[in-house]
Amino acid sequence: MKQLTFVVALVLTIVFGAVANKPGKDKEVKIKTSAVCDMCKERIEKNLTLSKGISEAVLNLEDKVVTVKYNPKKTDEAQIRKVITETGYDADNLVCSQTAHDKLPECCQKTSEAHSH
Repeated sequence: MKQLTFVVALVLTIVFGAVANKPGKDKEVKIKTSAVCDMCKERIEKNLTLSKGISEAVLNLEDKVVTVKYNPKKTDEAQIRKVITETGYDADNLVCSQTAHDKLPECCQKTSEAHSH
């Protein structure tokens, strides 16, 4: 009887665990940024992944596009863009927060030489 109870409990745990972790709940968005260097990449990825509902953020410095995986029940694309602009970078057609931009290291600011290449 104890073995049967254990087996039933184990099966239920596996079944409910598989349902709870079912892939496909997250959405993905690609956003063009004004990032130019590894410090920019680190800053954007960190701030995004610390935001509610975002499970992953990866910035490709070659094309300056950040790919964000998020839970649409907890956040949306507008909020994701807002996090990027409040970090000091442009997000698609949204211009960054000037206050946040001015706090960035000089090499990460849009007026730096790195942005002119």
